[in-house]
Amino acid sequence: MTRRQAMAEHLMRHGSASVAELAEVFQVSVMTVHRDLDELESQGMVRKYRGGASAQASSVFESNIAYRLTAQTAEKEAIARHVTGLLEPGGSVMIDDSTTALAVARRLAGVTPLTVVTNFLAAIRLLAPVPGIRLIVLGGEYHPTHDSFLGVGCVDAVEAMNTDTVIVSTSSISDRHAFHQEQEIVLVKRAMLAAATRRILAVDHTKLDRVALHRVAPLEEFDVIVVDAGAPPEAVRRLRDRHHNVEVARLT
Repeated sequence: MTRRQAMAEHLMRHGSASVAELAEVFQVSVMTVHRDLDELESQGMVRKYRGGASAQASSVFESNIAYRLTAQTAEKEAIARHVTGLLEPGGSVMIDDSTTALAVARRLAGVTPLTVVTNFLAAIRLLAPVPGIRLIVLGGEYHPTHDSFLGVGCVDAVEAMNTDTVIVSTSSISDRHAFHQEQEIVLVKRAMLAAATRRILAVDHTKLDRVALHRVAPLEEFDVIVVDAGAPPEAVRRLRDRHHNVEVARLT
């Protein structure tokens, strides 16, 4: 493993670190740390800020897929169990490139026969060999930071579909809107919402009462919002008071 790979893993494990801390951990100069972080940032692995770097999302940048796969795993699994219970065999479902949707994908073998539409390469690899899954892949430009296909080609492919259900997650939600940091992902999510009869928003509790750079959609556009049991009761109450159908997934 190279030093830069080790540095990226350190940031993914700890979330963030100062330049001074990284220089001490890897026994290199501050200047070398800056060069390493510049390269890791160019690869979409980390986000630099004054005096340090982070693998965590901000209101402008989303974290790399490798970091997102390690975050809130128990909460995502609880949400996935709940969401899978909302699906029926014989239908069609579209899933986005969120790690929450990937947790759902791991459980879809229990809902077959099922048609699944996705742009998420991790989900494609997972579902391709599953008996009873008819898999439709959405093309476009491949983005390694997200391990998914995005861009005009993906949006065009989504707009040619019409599924029974779509399952999406977003970086944050307020009492009124769902948000995401990156424009290309927002455009795909919006197209997905327009291409399904029933829309499910699946978000863990760390995404509540937050905003990001771009609005994805008003919460009224979702038929069901699924959160985990770690969500503050007050936040859930506010969502329900606005006439949203909010369901809470148990953590077991």
